[in-house]
Amino acid sequence: MAEFTGRELHLVKKSLAIAVLAIERQPGPFQSASDQADMKALLDALIGNDAELAHYARSARIAVTGEPD
Repeated sequence: MAEFTGRELHLVKKSLAIAVLAIERQPGPFQSASDQADMKALLDALIGNDAELAHYARSARIAVTGEPD
């Protein structure tokens, strides 16, 4: 398995946060709950604390909705 550090790790975390939010916002049968659950678990394993999680959640909202909050 690949190991990510520095900017690469940041991009992986941000990508996962964006993907989780995008799946959450997808209505109906195209919402992949299993992918979302796996991505959340991976993100939880990569993120060190609640403050970091809040940072990536906010970053994902900005990327997906264009609004910070």
